[in-house]
Parts: sequence; C-alpha cells; structure tokens
Amino acid sequence: MIDKILSSIYQTSALHKTSYFRTMPITHLIVIKTAQLAMQAEFYTRLGFEFHYHQHGTGPFHYASTGEGVVLEIYPLPRGVTVADNTTRLGFKVDDIDTLMKTLPAEYIITAATQTEWGYTALVKDLDGRKIELLQK
Repeated sequence: MIDKILSSIYQTSALHKTSYFRTMPITHLIVIKTAQLAMQAEFYTRLGFEFHYHQHGTGPFHYASTGEGVVLEIYPLPRGVTVADNTTRLGFKVDDIDTLMKTLPAEYIITAATQTEWGYTALVKDLDGRKIELLQK
C-alpha cells in the first residue's frame, strides 16, 4: 500500500518531470576519517582496493584508491576529534568473498558469507567499526 502511495506522489511531483532527476546519480567518491590511516588502508586493501598516499596542496596526507570505479579516500580525523564515526554502512561488490573472508581476522567478521535474496553476501567491519556489506560480483 505504502509503495503505491509513494509511487503516486513521485509520479505527480515536479522532481519526476525535471529531466535532471531522471537518472540515478553514480557515486564516485567516498571519504572516511580515522585515527588509524595505515592500518585502515591495509584493511581496505584486503577488500581489493589499491591506494596511493598523497597530499593535495597543504591539506593532510591521506590514502586515495586508484583504478576504476568509486574512489575511496582515507583521511585523518579532524583536529579535536578523537573517535571516528562508525555509523556509516558501506557496501562493495567483490570478486571472491570466500577467499577474501579467509584473509580477514575473525574480529572483523560480523556474519559469514551466505546466500541471501540480494545475492551471496557477508558482513564485516573495519578497524573503526564501520559495517561493510560485501556482495559477490
């Protein structure tokens, strides 16, 4: 019922009629902040990312993933912040969940890989506790 109501609202809204909103935006950048730069880069490398350590102008040194697709950047925490945000949930498609899971320490695995209605998935967490859904490509 609620789906029909929301669909009706969307169909009659000005946003639906504006061509700017007809296609879904594509994520190209994700930035996480941590007090554990190198260790987080190592963790995300296990998930399949490759990183370059660099700096833009006088900004902080950070890690930025290379290659195609979304860019994942790992920045230091801002001055005065001592605890990283762990409320953001991330999700990545990976080539081989079973092999990847064998490379992760047990304390980072929340749920083992299993077949779900969305595909073959596992749930892990990074060093700051951010949940990361892994989905088999």
